[in-house]
Amino acid sequence: MKSFCLHVCMSTTCVHCLQRPKEVAGSSRTAVTGSYKLPSCGCWELNLSPLLWIAEPSFQPLATHLIVALELLGLFSSGFLTDRLIRQRRTKKKAREEKIPKRAFGFLPLDQYPASCAQLWHPDVWRMLIAAMCLALLGCLQAQELKGHVSIILLGATGDLAKKYLWQGLFQLYLDEAGKGHSFSFHGAALTAPEQGQKLMDKALESLSCPKDLAPSHCDELKGQFLQLSQYRQLKTAEDYQTLNKDIETQVRQDGLWEAGRIFYFSVPPFAYADIARNINSSCRPRPGAWLRVVLEKPFGHDHLSAQQLASELGSFFQEEEMYRVDHYLGKQAVAQILPFRDQNRKALDGLWNRHHVERVEIIMKETVDAKGRASFYEEYGVIRDTLQNHLTEILTLVAMELPQNISSSAAVLQHKLQTFQALRGLQKTSAILGQYQAYSGQVRQELQKPDGFQSRTPTFAGVLVHIDSLRWEGVPFILMSGKALDERVGYVRILFKNRAYCTQSERHWASAQSRCLPQQIIFHIGHGELGHPTILVSRNLFKPYVPTQSWTEVPDQPGLRLFGRPLSDYYAYKPVREQDAYSTLLSHIFHCRKESFITTENLLASWVFWTPLLDILDHEVPRLYPGGAENGHLLDFEFSGGQLSFSQQQLEVLMPELGSVPKPSDFQVLRAQYRESPLITAWPEELISKLAGDIEATAVQSVRRFGKFHLALSGGSSPIALFQQLATGHYGFPWAHTHLWLVDERCVPLSDPESNFQGLQVHLLQHVRVPYYNIHPMPVHLHQRLCAEEDQGAQTYASEISALVANSSFDLVLLGMGTDGHTASLFPQSPTGLDGDQLVVLTESPFRPYQRMSLSLPLINRAKKVAVLVMGRTKREITTLVSRVGHEPKKWPISGVLPLSGQLVWYMDYEAFLG
Repeated sequence: MKSFCLHVCMSTTCVHCLQRPKEVAGSSRTAVTGSYKLPSCGCWELNLSPLLWIAEPSFQPLATHLIVALELLGLFSSGFLTDRLIRQRRTKKKAREEKIPKRAFGFLPLDQYPASCAQLWHPDVWRMLIAAMCLALLGCLQAQELKGHVSIILLGATGDLAKKYLWQGLFQLYLDEAGKGHSFSFHGAALTAPEQGQKLMDKALESLSCPKDLAPSHCDELKGQFLQLSQYRQLKTAEDYQTLNKDIETQVRQDGLWEAGRIFYFSVPPFAYADIARNINSSCRPRPGAWLRVVLEKPFGHDHLSAQQLASELGSFFQEEEMYRVDHYLGKQAVAQILPFRDQNRKALDGLWNRHHVERVEIIMKETVDAKGRASFYEEYGVIRDTLQNHLTEILTLVAMELPQNISSSAAVLQHKLQTFQALRGLQKTSAILGQYQAYSGQVRQELQKPDGFQSRTPTFAGVLVHIDSLRWEGVPFILMSGKALDERVGYVRILFKNRAYCTQSERHWASAQSRCLPQQIIFHIGHGELGHPTILVSRNLFKPYVPTQSWTEVPDQPGLRLFGRPLSDYYAYKPVREQDAYSTLLSHIFHCRKESFITTENLLASWVFWTPLLDILDHEVPRLYPGGAENGHLLDFEFSGGQLSFSQQQLEVLMPELGSVPKPSDFQVLRAQYRESPLITAWPEELISKLAGDIEATAVQSVRRFGKFHLALSGGSSPIALFQQLATGHYGFPWAHTHLWLVDERCVPLSDPESNFQGLQVHLLQHVRVPYYNIHPMPVHLHQRLCAEEDQGAQTYASEISALVANSSFDLVLLGMGTDGHTASLFPQSPTGLDGDQLVVLTESPFRPYQRMSLSLPLINRAKKVAVLVMGRTKREITTLVSRVGHEPKKWPISGVLPLSGQLVWYMDYEAFLG
C-alpha cells in the first residue's frame, strides 16, 4: 500500500504548475494528466494517507470526482483552480529536500500562502471547498466498489451444468465487464486429476459464443483473452485450497493489483457442500477488505428439517450476505421482468391487482421430455420438490407480494417475499392432484436395478391449488402445475381478470381486440411454446403497458397464431431486444451484489414450512398414470372448487395393477349400522364428510326454524379440517347468521398460535363464512397475559357464558373426535377431571404437548341434543375395535362415557377406521 498526496494549485499567477514532465528534474511524481513540480507559490496540499488507504491504480477516480465536484461548485470557472491534480509517492527525506513547509492536518500554514491566493480563504469559499472534498471522497469510495481483481472459482467445472450454462455465463460476464476497471481470473475446479480435468474443461470452453451483435474479430479477441485467464486446478484436499489461496494472492501482488473479491460457484451435489465450505472458510477466504460470494445450486434440502440442517451447517462457515442460492428461473427474462413491469405500470395496475378483479393466476411449467437418465434424482425428489417448491413458488411470490416503494432495494424485495410466504394458506390432501407417466417405473427399475415387480409412487406430474390469506388475494386461486412427458414444452404466468361486461350486440359486431367482453389477461410467457421466446402480453382491452424500449421491443403480428383462445393481434406483445440465458443474468447479479434475485435462508425455510406438510401427506398416494405426450388427451385435465382440486375425468383403469384393484368411493354406498348401541354411518372419507356436513346443516336449519338460533360446539384436531372446508365451500344454505360457534376444547396457547383449535377453525371455516363476530365464542385460555392460570378463572368464565346464552346449557349439536387412547375432547384416560361432577368447563392435563388444556366436561357434553363422533383413518382401527367391546368405563376410555341424557349419539366412521 502507498501513501499519496494531492496538490491543487489555487493561484491564477502560478506558472510553475504548467511545467511539463521533462522540465521537472528528479521528480518522482506521476500526474493524472502529466507531471508537475510543486510550485513555490500558494499551493495547498492534502495528504490522503490519514483519510483513505487506497492502492495506486485506483487513485484516478478520486481525482476525477474532485474535479467534477469543484467544477459543480463554480471554483474552476472562476479561475481559482488550475486543472492540475498530481499523485506522488513521498518520503520524509524527499519532503525535506524539497523544503515543503510543515503542514497542519495536511494543509500549509495559512500565513505561508501568497496574497494572490488570499481570496480563497473567504469563509464561503472554504465551506465550499470542504463540501467539494466530501463529495469527492464519497464518490471515490463508491467507485472503489467496482474496481480491483476478482477471482471466480467454478467448482464442478467439468459437469453438465457447467458445460451447458455456467462457462457461457462466465464468458458473458467477462464480455460485459471487460474494460470497466476490473481484472479477472477464472479457475475451473473439480476432483479430477489436473491433466484429465484440463482436457475436459478445454472441451467445455470450445462451445463459447458471443452475442450476435458482436463483430467476429472482436469476439475472437475476447474469447482468446478469456481462455488465457481460465485455468483448471484440482481441489480435493485442504492443501489444494491453501495452494489456490496462495496462487491468487501471488498473482494479485505480482500484477500490482488489489483484490476486490472472490466468487465460489458450487456446481456440485449438496452432500459435498459442507467439506468445500469448511475448506474455503479455513484456507481460501480473501483478506479483510475484499468480499466473498458463495453461489449454491438446488436442491436446498428434501424437506423443512433437512433444509434447516443444511442451512445451519452452511451458516457456520458463511455469513448470510455471502450466500447466493440460485433458482435459475429468477434469471429468466420474463420472470425477471415481473416486478419491474408491476412497478412501471403501478398507476394502471393499482386498482386491478387484487381479489376484486383477478379471477385466477396460473403458473405453469410443461415439459415434453421424461426423466430418463435422471431416475436416481427424480425418484428421491419428484416433481413437487423439483419444480413447484422452488421455481413456481418463487414466481408466485413475485406476482403476489406487496410491491415495495423501491424495487431496487434488495432488502425490501426479500422482506416482502417473506411476508407472502407467511401468508400462504396451509395445503391439504385435496389441494393437489398427482400423475405419473406410464414408462417411469420401468425406467426406475432399469436405472436403479429395482426388482421386476417394483412400482414407483413418485409423481412426475402435479397440480396444486394455492390460496393466500391476505386482503389483496383472499379467495383468488393460484394454480401451480408442472409435469414431464406432456404434450408441449412451455412455461408461463397468466393473470386472468374477471370480466363484468355484457355486450348487447353479437360478437361479429365487437370492435376487434378492444371489446370489453373479450378475455382480459396479462401473460408473462417464460419461453418455448408457439411463441418460442420470452414475451410479455397484455390484452388490448385492458390497458397499454409501459415497457422499457431499450431492452424490450414489440412482437410483430403472426397471423394464425392464437394464444389462450385469442389471436396474437389481441395483445400488446413485447419480447427482449437481446435474449440472454438465465445463468448469464444471475452471474451478473451476483457480481453486482443484487441479492433480490436469490433465495435467502429465511425465505427458503418459509417455503419448506409451506410445502413439507403436503409432501408428507402425499408420500403414500398413488398417482394417476398417463401415457405421455399427445396421447394424454384430457386425462390430466383438472378443476377446482373451493379449496379442492380434482381430475375432471374419472380414470377407468386400475392405477397400480400390481397392488390389486383399489376400490373407488363410487363402488360403495353409505352404510348404516349400529356401534355401541347407537347409529353408525360409515363410508369413504369424501362421502362421509359430505354426509356429516349435510346432517349438521339439516340440524341447523331445523333448530333455527324452531328456536331462532343454532348452538354448535366443535372439536379441534386434524379430523374436522375436511368437514370445516366442506361446510365453508359446499353449504350455501347454512344459517350462519343465526349460528353460535363454541369450542369443545382448546390447547393452552395464544389463539393466534398454529396449534390453537380456534386458529384451525378460523383458517378453515370462519374466514370463509359470515358468522356475526358476537356469535363466535373462543375459550378464554389467554387472560392477563397468562395461559390457563387457575386464578384467572377462565373455565368458570366460559361456563358462565354458556349458561347465559345456551338454554339449559344444552347445545344443539356437539362434534367430538376419538383419540387412539380413547380420549375425547380434552378428557384423557386415568384422569378424573371433567368426567363427573357439576363443573361445565374444566382445566385438564394432556399426555401430549401442549400439556395444559381447557375442555367441556362430560356431564355438559351429555346435555346436548345431538352428539356426533367423527373417527377417521387407519390409525383409529385398533381403538375402534376396543371401544366397541367395552362398557361404560370413562376413567379408562373417556369416549365410552359419551351418552346424551335425552339427546342422540351418532357415530361417523370412514372405512379405514371401521374395517382397517
